[in-house]
Amino acid sequence: MLSHCKTTASRLLSKAKEVARISYLRALPSPTAPPALHAVNGRRTVVTMNTDGIDPGELEAIFERKRSLRSKIRKQLKNMDPFQRAQEDDAIQNIVLESPWFKASKSLCAYISSTALREVDTSRIVSEVLSDHGKERKKLYVPRVEDNNSNIKMLMISTVGDLTASSMNILEPALVDSDGHQREDVMQASDPVDLFILPGLAFDKSGSRLGRGGGYYDLFLKRYQELIEERKWKQPLLVALSYSVQIMEEGAIPVTPYDVPVDAIVSPSGFTLISSTAMKKFN
Repeated sequence: MLSHCKTTASRLLSKAKEVARISYLRALPSPTAPPALHAVNGRRTVVTMNTDGIDPGELEAIFERKRSLRSKIRKQLKNMDPFQRAQEDDAIQNIVLESPWFKASKSLCAYISSTALREVDTSRIVSEVLSDHGKERKKLYVPRVEDNNSNIKMLMISTVGDLTASSMNILEPALVDSDGHQREDVMQASDPVDLFILPGLAFDKSGSRLGRGGGYYDLFLKRYQELIEERKWKQPLLVALSYSVQIMEEGAIPVTPYDVPVDAIVSPSGFTLISSTAMKKFN
């Protein structure tokens, strides 16, 4: 009985957070940029952002399909062989570190991987960026959860020592550095980020990303897109890191108009190129 109550409460909380996120995103100004063009398997599809007339029943059906899919993927990740996981972590990070788009990036946002969440390891990527002390050293911004309302900040760090464990035992940057100075927030930075390295529970070959239900990355990416349009900067490349069990067929992940697709996916088998932005970067 107690277990059933906890499960029900968890589902209600997840649903409430999704509804709150949708309500907030509806209040954001409609994008003024033209529809994003995506190239999938040689074809081009138009992804539009229609924020009006969404049927509540349709949204609820999408939420339910997402919850079911999250449960399925979590089980697959939990049952993943540790040796295979380690091999795939190495393969994915090797691909990223050797890629021309990573080497050419001057400023990036990347997640700090969590073993508890069974995320693709980013420790070598982070170490590579932070160990470079040359003139062209990349700026690295990493996430810090601000509250339970899907708000995160991306703050700049210069060493792994800048990270401390949060209440959820996830490594995050403190708001101030060891000298008491406020860390640079990417939303206040004078230069744009050219690369995002993103986590997720699952990804399909059309670029749809299934998160964990909190909406933190979707909300942040939409805010950053607004900043880009305001400052007339180039769009950053959105790259997701994925284990083989997290890759799904095109259209397998249900989406709302508020979900932000990725430009490319890095898996152990290589790249899945999706958007025209990715095509230009990889070719």
